[in-house]
Amino acid sequence: MTAAPGRTATARRTELFDHLVALLLSEGFAHLTVDELASRLHCSKTTLYSLAGSREQLIRAAVVHFFREATRRVEASTATVTDPRDRLGAYLRAVAAELQPASAAFYEHLAAFPPAREVYERNTEIAARRVQQIIREGVEQGAFRDVHAAFVADVVSSAMVRIQRRQVAAATGLPDAQAYAELATMVLHGIAT
Repeated sequence: MTAAPGRTATARRTELFDHLVALLLSEGFAHLTVDELASRLHCSKTTLYSLAGSREQLIRAAVVHFFREATRRVEASTATVTDPRDRLGAYLRAVAAELQPASAAFYEHLAAFPPAREVYERNTEIAARRVQQIIREGVEQGAFRDVHAAFVADVVSSAMVRIQRRQVAAATGLPDAQAYAELATMVLHGIAT
């Protein structure tokens, strides 16, 4: 039995984005041309232009793909965790794990490229809101001290933005993923009952 044509095209598109994301995470992207991307991904430039209309749009689309898939995996990893302490720790550790494969070059290029930086900033805001929700639920259930959930989430968000802007790496030398892991440890110990 053969796959439906739409499914095959969608699978190929996803596969190309997965390979493109792996390449960008590994090396960054400022130096990569569409010609080099096509060569490295073993496809034609026409195929790449079918994914996005320009190199800039292709990079942005790949970053969107990365964060969409990372968010899906993070949420899946915490979906069955019911204890708020465990859920908050699992959430922040899952974020750290998703960011682990990204090279320093990727983060530097991301910070310097406004269309991709905007995607990272938006995802950081979404993650901060999710942290606030988990903290609020934990306070309501008595799993966390009676902290001001919005304040703690704002502090977490500020740290996440500093991580995203490469300020934490510059100040401490910590890679982004490790900075998220340290943030998780600090927050959990700070709000535990």
